[in-house]
Amino acid sequence: MNLWKKLLFGMALALQLAGAQASGGGMAWDKAPGKTNDLASLQNGAKIFVNYCLNCHSAAFMRYNRLKDIGLTEAQIKDNLLFTGEKVGDMMKAAIDPIQAKAWFGANPPDLTVIARSRAGAGGTGGDYIYTLFRSYYRDGGTPTGWNNLVFPNIGMPHPLWELQGERRPVFDTREEHGQQVKVFTGKWEQVTPGTVSEQEYNTMVGDLVNYLTWMGEPAQNQRVAIGVWVMLFLLLFTFIAWRLNAAYWKDVT
Repeated sequence: MNLWKKLLFGMALALQLAGAQASGGGMAWDKAPGKTNDLASLQNGAKIFVNYCLNCHSAAFMRYNRLKDIGLTEAQIKDNLLFTGEKVGDMMKAAIDPIQAKAWFGANPPDLTVIARSRAGAGGTGGDYIYTLFRSYYRDGGTPTGWNNLVFPNIGMPHPLWELQGERRPVFDTREEHGQQVKVFTGKWEQVTPGTVSEQEYNTMVGDLVNYLTWMGEPAQNQRVAIGVWVMLFLLLFTFIAWRLNAAYWKDVT
């Protein structure tokens, strides 16, 4: 088998495995808003992250003063986003004690600085994964935390936003597969107890949080894309100029 045949075989195998993962790898991911250039959304997402996530999860590669890139002033960061004793130049570290975290959850909660980038896969972007995860929690008395998740079965993290969303129950349908009766999620939910915000408001808040986590994984991504557009325009213009110069140079050569 020559090199080209090996490459084509490898590409076909990768596509087949990706298709199998997307079709049989569990619950499909919902599409996240993906608005990393929306400053209002990013600011609200930063507030949600500090209030609900930073208690257990660190973002140890992000400094508080970097939030000035999303339109916050140093005074706003100090007044609204800092815990007692922290400084604007400090890293965003979790308030929980690592020993207590391991005792409560069985392991230390992971750092979330690049979580959106690390979770990208065949099902979609990392933002899609997180967006679906926070909208797929349900009560389960058989787990240590009392919560479970359709995207991450037997998840060790209890629902951090349950007061906002309320308690929901997934609706399953029973189907026969390979001679056995299995439960299949229908895509519908039943509201058990109401949350403090409406479903639409909750989805917006989760979208803001996902936008912030996506931005935090690469704060310079919007600037990089903008520079890339100008570079492509320059190359197109330069190509046209080079083509005309070449034609003018060779016009008298026959």
